[in-house]
Amino acid sequence: MTQTLPAPAPIAPTSIAGRKVQVIHPARQWTPERQAEFLRHLAATHCVATAARAVGMSRQSAYRWRNRLKGEPFDVAWACAFRRQYDVLAETALERALNGVEVPHYYKGELVGTHRVFNETLTVALLAMQERLTPIPPTRSYEHMMTAPDDFETLVARVAEGPELWADEDEDEDGDAEQ
Repeated sequence: MTQTLPAPAPIAPTSIAGRKVQVIHPARQWTPERQAEFLRHLAATHCVATAARAVGMSRQSAYRWRNRLKGEPFDVAWACAFRRQYDVLAETALERALNGVEVPHYYKGELVGTHRVFNETLTVALLAMQERLTPIPPTRSYEHMMTAPDDFETLVARVAEGPELWADEDEDEDGDAEQ
């Protein structure tokens, strides 16, 4: 007896132990729309698992998809999603390292004074990270070089609407340079 379960995914018949059964294949794929929505969630939450779950995908599949598209628009937009708020964090940390933090002093519930505390560990950490905060080197692609690596909205729109891979003006479909 064949039993079909309701699912939005396509159903493919197969045989197991001489009985015909219906195998349900999940319709979860990294569509351009799903990729763009994932990137927006990633930029907002900075959590791959939360962003993937928000679009009905797994954290592992997100990392596999990113590895598959290394250096392509999705990968660049992923890095940009993390950098967007990292810049704000770095600026805040730099402000604290340079100007310290005001610490209030209370006595019997009343503010009686303040003093400023400087965190030398934070200062040393920021200095050590200075080299890591350099811009991303451009890739071989003309289109990629013309897209700023920190222009998140342009990158997300490119992921949602453009081809999966960067296009090269000087390469034909086989990947060979034109003569």
